[in-house]
Amino acid sequence: MAAGLTLEQAVERLRRATPGREPTLSASQLSALEQGQPIGRTGNNAWEAEEYLIGALARLYEVPTRMVVDAWMRTRPADPAPVRPRLQSPPTPNASSRKTWESLNERQQTYLGEILRDERMTETEVWMRRVHHMPASSPAQWRKLPLALHEPTRLVGYTRLQQRLSRSGVHDPGAGSTVQALERRGLLTTSTDVVHHPAVGQVRRTLVELTRRGRAAARAGLGEPAEPKPPTPLLSEWLWSVVARVARAGPDGLQRDELSGRAPFFVGVGYKNKPKGRPSRGFIDDVPVLADDGSHVIDYRWRLTPLGWRHVATYLQEYQKRYPQVDTTGLADLARNTQ
Repeated sequence: MAAGLTLEQAVERLRRATPGREPTLSASQLSALEQGQPIGRTGNNAWEAEEYLIGALARLYEVPTRMVVDAWMRTRPADPAPVRPRLQSPPTPNASSRKTWESLNERQQTYLGEILRDERMTETEVWMRRVHHMPASSPAQWRKLPLALHEPTRLVGYTRLQQRLSRSGVHDPGAGSTVQALERRGLLTTSTDVVHHPAVGQVRRTLVELTRRGRAAARAGLGEPAEPKPPTPLLSEWLWSVVARVARAGPDGLQRDELSGRAPFFVGVGYKNKPKGRPSRGFIDDVPVLADDGSHVIDYRWRLTPLGWRHVATYLQEYQKRYPQVDTTGLADLARNTQ
């Protein structure tokens, strides 16, 4: 319905999109599939056919594959998971990124490389804050890295990025022209803000942020492959750590104020990560807790939804292999008892 198709139109488009291959569904089978009923698929390659069907439906409805996987698992709880995550090789830098890096002079390459390294360190610091349940800024904030303070360095000292550049043999003279050259090439952007410094009070500060093109060029130049996205239908390490934390709280759930940040916009029921974005995964929900007599709400707690528990039970071992540092103590037993 959301795609504006009748059952017959959807089936016909599936046939045209997959000539000579599975899946070939009738309108009645597609209707049964949508209602969580058996569709009569048999044979030794049933799982492969289902995975292929998942991909075909995602393309037909123009939605992410994970939405079809989640819908399948939500409405067909007795069926095995239709998609198994596959190990992915890190993507290699493309020729264009490498060419961009080689077009820079040595000083510009040093700047770009050190900004990327500082961004990586900042990302790790933000991740650690989330792991320890401390307030953490969003990527739109922490990716703006302090480059320089507009006061004498004898008073305000050097930023971490300036210290990095100094250790690489690059010092202050020429910094402005180098940054401007990188900005003209579309490899970074600059901005300014005002911060409080204990020695001199309010200080203007220059910030730099890598663009996607600049990040790709720096990775190509430093021989660092881009980090692969988690395979369908797995979560990123950050979001998995949130789901695992709520799961570890068990049936009692996690108090509402113990879960801060933007995680609910990606895994909470009824959320979207942006106004016109796709719905979240729906793995956790903010559930009211009633008084013993049921007369009023005394608290709200984050708990895993049935789909969330099924996701944990199905993919726990995959997550443990990919993100071993995330605490999953007792999750296997909790998931087994909750299913």
